[in-house]
Amino acid sequence: MEKFRQTLKVKKERAILVAAILSRSNGADDLAELTALAESAGAVVVDRFQQKIRAINASTYIGKGKAGQLARRAKKYEADVVIFDNDLSPAQIRELEKILEVKVLDRSELILDIFATRAKTRQAKLQVELAQLEYTYPRLTRMWSHLDTVAGVGGGTAAGAVGGIGTRGPGEQQLEIDRRLVNKRLSELKRELAGIDKRKLREIKGRHGLFKICLVGYTNAGKSTLLNTLTDAGAFVEDRLFATLDTRTRKWSPRKGVEVLLSDTVGFVRKLPHQLVASFKATLEEAVNADLLLHVIDVSSDDALGQMESVNAVLDEIDCGRKPTLLVLNKVDAIKDISQLEMIETVHPDSVSISAKTGLGLDAFAQKIVECYEGSEVVLRVRSHQSNGKVQSFLRAHGRIINEQYGDSSVIIDVRMGQNQLPELQRLKPDTLEIVQH
Repeated sequence: MEKFRQTLKVKKERAILVAAILSRSNGADDLAELTALAESAGAVVVDRFQQKIRAINASTYIGKGKAGQLARRAKKYEADVVIFDNDLSPAQIRELEKILEVKVLDRSELILDIFATRAKTRQAKLQVELAQLEYTYPRLTRMWSHLDTVAGVGGGTAAGAVGGIGTRGPGEQQLEIDRRLVNKRLSELKRELAGIDKRKLREIKGRHGLFKICLVGYTNAGKSTLLNTLTDAGAFVEDRLFATLDTRTRKWSPRKGVEVLLSDTVGFVRKLPHQLVASFKATLEEAVNADLLLHVIDVSSDDALGQMESVNAVLDEIDCGRKPTLLVLNKVDAIKDISQLEMIETVHPDSVSISAKTGLGLDAFAQKIVECYEGSEVVLRVRSHQSNGKVQSFLRAHGRIINEQYGDSSVIIDVRMGQNQLPELQRLKPDTLEIVQH
């Protein structure tokens, strides 16, 4: 295994993709997504190999006969790496690499590799490194000798040298040293990320005065394009999976007098590795603490419904499955089969269809956001002292004034506004607040 694993990167390598299908499944869709993932990692896909299996082979996952057939194809196409659309055990990877004589990656390792190349900020890099180490730790097989210098029997004499005073003695196995090094690094990463997470959570919770909206969706669904179109956020946009990993939050005014916070999140994929969901906890807190989720769907994709289900599964995993959500059907300008759009609109009549790229449908989209922001409308009678300008300004900005009566020192205002605005109005401490009509 060490022979083929000088690096975990798959950049510029010739790849064969493998999908082992256990039950009824659209294998073409499986390999279509894996192809996009492999190409996003920089690999050149030279062959695709699909196999239906009745049960997982404990040794090679697909069985030794099919592994031998795959070895011949790897030799024929001069492949550098074979990528499985399944999660393999360390033993299965080792056995397959013996048979195939090339590097073998599974789906999770490929996604982690892509995340590693996309990480730009300090937080994202730490999150990806943590996820990689947690994934790799149970798979350690003498592949981590680059993490530190290992002294021979008897150890080194320099302070802190491996094998010196305080170690477990001469003859310690390389694997045991590697595991200790990884455990140490894991502790360091978790400690540093915990500090970042606390600051991030304080920042998120400190936005209590504004309506918080979070963009979620399958990777490459157009979330960053939508954020840029609405707010000029300058988020990195490219037609590839996981183009950006960093959360951006910007203020947006869907209507005069209405201001919300709009946040982007990392894109999801089918079977997103649990290590990534865990390590990106602070990033996903934007969704957890949002007042409204915008589930952006690429309706031009042949697998739009499958992608929608994958996102819903991740949202359930982070306890956001029941949060108020607006389905945003994006890329209607690129749709090939209008019947798919019509079917989704019929099943989800409250959805809104747009093109973030061309601006099509954004006026109706903004109106939907305002409706979600305001909630069901009520008519209020608010009495406050004339010197309390904050109450009067809030009512004029967030509601529609029906009537005003001025006394010697107070003002009574009848206003129509959304119920969602009542908590913020109450924080401004009017003298009295009465709902006169639902």
